[in-house]
Amino acid sequence: MPFVVPGPCGVAVRDRLGHLTSQDEMVLRAVGEHQGALASRDLKARCADGLEHSADTWALRKRDLTKESSSRIAGAITKATHDQWALARRGQAAHMKMLEAGIRMLRHRLSLPIGEKGTKRAAGGYRSQSEWFRKSRRLAALEARHAAAVAEWQAGRVRVVRGGKRLLNTRHHLAEARLTEGQWRERWEAERWFIGADGESGKRFGNETIRVTPDGEVSIRLPAPLAGRHRRRLSRPPGRRESGTGESCSPSSPAPSEDAAASGCRRGTLSRDRRTRKCPAQPEGPQGTHPHSPFEGGAGHAHGRPSRGGRRCGDPGS
Repeated sequence: MPFVVPGPCGVAVRDRLGHLTSQDEMVLRAVGEHQGALASRDLKARCADGLEHSADTWALRKRDLTKESSSRIAGAITKATHDQWALARRGQAAHMKMLEAGIRMLRHRLSLPIGEKGTKRAAGGYRSQSEWFRKSRRLAALEARHAAAVAEWQAGRVRVVRGGKRLLNTRHHLAEARLTEGQWRERWEAERWFIGADGESGKRFGNETIRVTPDGEVSIRLPAPLAGRHRRRLSRPPGRRESGTGESCSPSSPAPSEDAAASGCRRGTLSRDRRTRKCPAQPEGPQGTHPHSPFEGGAGHAHGRPSRGGRRCGDPGS
């Protein structure tokens, strides 16, 4: 089904913090560990709420976090927690669909006589009695796994870990990953840190929590237990960037949209994401496609094949 690819909705900029001193590393580690612990506690509370989650419980969690950080940091943590829980639920639903597809196929092939040939539209029966028996055991295993997944889905239980399942499992295979226990522990702790804050529309230099000036100075407002503000310079001034819609994305300019710009520090780098105004919907042509953007979609992605007279992506009006 042809569709119109939307225009760029933002820009992401990443730079390295230059020449971190021992004091800088100590401050960033303290902030990351403190806010990471808050994020872990908030994720645990969100998972405990399950399907009973509501706007009231969200507000209560944010108020509890604000006491130990700030309102902006608490909002960023609760938003990240909500996104992580929602991602786990989507993965859970996809897992159930995969199990259901496997169960349907096994039931179909087990219902056919042994040795029956398949067609272009459907698979045939199994080739031997032994294969039929093995697949019947496989069907029983998949049905048990599906029943357990459905029970967890209905109860609102999710399986999620801060830091990532892949890195967690790497702990049991350090030799294959060519890591020592100390190196793995350092990476694990860094993945579980949380240093970030949502921006504010019209706010110069990002937001009140993480600010980046045009000359490359990064200022981080420390959470309540650490009290104060820490400043550090980037390896080079951030410079001006274009958002793709003709609007400036330099750090000194306010965010050109109602959406917030997000900033965060991780492993000695600063990343900054800015979202621009939503692009207006483009009219479709007579064949159901945009007259100047003849894109076709397939397999969950878009690929373009410009026709004669079509404009390239990025040209004015495209």
